[in-house]
Amino acid sequence: MSATKRLFLLLWLAGFAGIVSFLLIDLERLIEIVPLPPGTEVPQIHPLLLQVISLIQPTVILTVAVLVGVALASKVGLSAPAAESFASGRNWFSAIKPQIVPGIVGGVVGGIAIVLTAAAATPFLPAEAVKLIGEFSRFIPLPTRILYGGITEELLLRWGLMTLLVWLMLRLFQKGQGEPKGSFVVAAILISSFVFGIGHLPIAFMLFSEPTTVLMLFVVVANSLFGLIAGWLYWKKGLESAMIAHIVTHLVLFTASLTGTYF
Repeated sequence: MSATKRLFLLLWLAGFAGIVSFLLIDLERLIEIVPLPPGTEVPQIHPLLLQVISLIQPTVILTVAVLVGVALASKVGLSAPAAESFASGRNWFSAIKPQIVPGIVGGVVGGIAIVLTAAAATPFLPAEAVKLIGEFSRFIPLPTRILYGGITEELLLRWGLMTLLVWLMLRLFQKGQGEPKGSFVVAAILISSFVFGIGHLPIAFMLFSEPTTVLMLFVVVANSLFGLIAGWLYWKKGLESAMIAHIVTHLVLFTASLTGTYF
């Protein structure tokens, strides 16, 4: 097996682990927290089977994202140094070592930024909304947050989307020649961060039939702020650094939720 195929398999398996971690979610308990709209018919199939079926779409999207990153990242100066080293039989720890501290710092900063954004938004949200958000936040298992949020989402948004955006701008504005301008990468970070932010809006609509403007702004702004950090880390340090930051951010938010400082 070639190094390229091993890289794809390694990243795909890492991302798929995050998708599979959704099986840890208790659907019956979730329905208690987030009641279904009146008149909604619950499919008469086993909850576990329903969860397995729900994994199909994200798995397809993950496959496309990993393929895009494997095919295009090296062409635009982006990389997953540790994964690439492992796939090539080189010392992967030497490749990830320079990414650890920046990732941890980025994660702490990202977590604090989200907590502060939540603190600013909370006075403008109904008490019932704050309570429901808190219950939902604490309901998602920590392994799912780490595996899906920390790994799968980075493969989708940074390795897949951000890489594709930089490549498209390189093709459009530089005819695919040379290194992409820094402005292209910055634009790709901004766009992918915004997409990351609005990608969390379905959760708001799941929790509330008519989410307020403040709530939607909080969801988009808070997640976009972290997206900027992750995008910069991917560009300057490597994909694994963005993953580390994402994991640490979830750890910060999890700790803050337990202490009552985050919803």
